[in-house]
Amino acid sequence: MQHQLKKNLGVTRHGEFTEFRLWAPFAKDVKLAGTIRPDEQVAMKSEGDGYWSVRLKGIEPGQNYVYLITTADDQLLTRNDPRARQLTTSDNGASVIIDPDFDWQGDAFTPVLPQQQVMYELHVGTFNRPDAATIGTFSDTLEKLDYLRALGVNVIELMPVTSMAHSYGWGYAPNHIYSVENAYGGRHGLLTFVRECHKQGIAVIIDMVYNHFSTVTDLWQFDGWSENGRGGIYFYNDTRGDTPWGGRPDYGRPEVRQFILDNVTMWLEEYHLDGLRVDSTIYMRNTEGHDNDPAHDISHAWYLLQDIAELAHKLNPNAIVVAEDCANSAYLTKPRSENGCAFDAQWELGFPHALRDGLGLRGGRTLAGVRYELERRYNGNAFEKVVFSDSHDTAANGSVRLNEAASSGDAADKHAREKTVLANTVMLTAPGIPMFLQGQEFMQEGSFNDWQELEWDKAETYSGIVLAHQH
Repeated sequence: MQHQLKKNLGVTRHGEFTEFRLWAPFAKDVKLAGTIRPDEQVAMKSEGDGYWSVRLKGIEPGQNYVYLITTADDQLLTRNDPRARQLTTSDNGASVIIDPDFDWQGDAFTPVLPQQQVMYELHVGTFNRPDAATIGTFSDTLEKLDYLRALGVNVIELMPVTSMAHSYGWGYAPNHIYSVENAYGGRHGLLTFVRECHKQGIAVIIDMVYNHFSTVTDLWQFDGWSENGRGGIYFYNDTRGDTPWGGRPDYGRPEVRQFILDNVTMWLEEYHLDGLRVDSTIYMRNTEGHDNDPAHDISHAWYLLQDIAELAHKLNPNAIVVAEDCANSAYLTKPRSENGCAFDAQWELGFPHALRDGLGLRGGRTLAGVRYELERRYNGNAFEKVVFSDSHDTAANGSVRLNEAASSGDAADKHAREKTVLANTVMLTAPGIPMFLQGQEFMQEGSFNDWQELEWDKAETYSGIVLAHQH
């Protein structure tokens, strides 16, 4: 598979030279500014095919830069590099020159087989906060690796860690998909986190949002051009560009496909990540978020999803590629030769609801859904699904964690503990790859949110419950 129209986009070192290359096909002129040349604006040369570039000497890590784009109607736009590996701030900062070197200390990690995987969904900002007023970091999270390993976790699924507005949130409204959130510890923090997880025998996959890009990001009308007042070169400029959360990328535009696929390459090659969980693939491939709805299908997205899985497995044959799709379609995990996307697994989104029905937490009690979920196989393979009793979705969005639903206001009483252990016993022994939501194993109460830190004293208070979840 060859997806690159143009190589060396963004910033690339060539010996003593540093090359800057940008895609801005409707720009009249582009200049480079910032601390790389504090007293001048450096003219970039049009390559005649929509790309602009310049090579400079004397560029050092830590210096920052922005692009000054003159539009077709002579407006002047200040833009960050869409491929910046770091920003000075997540909201309105500048792009930063990084040091691409990192000491991996001989890292050559391989994840365990799907039959042995136990996942843990983790939100860096709240997992292990030093105090209630300070956001958690990768470094803070590393303090609990021994605990996670003792629990039996061997795959951490990080909720999105790319740069986000206001430096906090769930991460599903990313501003810059190539830059790691500064508040979490930035690029170096994530590199170190992955390396140290690998030393403990724990794989790391990252949740990525490709179904929409924020309308407040620099990508929106990037070089001044758009149609119908929509998003410009990175987005569909008709109704296909509409999602509930932001603009849908134009998966049919080769340059945008390369932008996303190069992003996949970056995570697996530069960060040694072990795979991806791709958020809301159903909203990538259908404008209404429905399956069996050909009138609203986006065929470009289906081909892109196939390319994402193929590329990830080409880069790392052991990569873990997971979809969140909502449609329960076996084609997400079918081989590409059978018109499937060839993802390794997909979130089994009905599983937590079936457990709640079986426990009588949503009205009447029925085991029909539990039986259905236990018997379901995609393509005859039980390990093509990820099963869980709670996730960031089921424990939020107007709902609460399972133990809170079992005993509201006293989410660790005997009734809540019994139902939690029963639900998670089913989850951990069901056909599929089991996944914890952070804190559920020690009776964290309430709902999931992006500001309340986990109460780690509960791991001692309910040490017997934690022990029941270990394997």
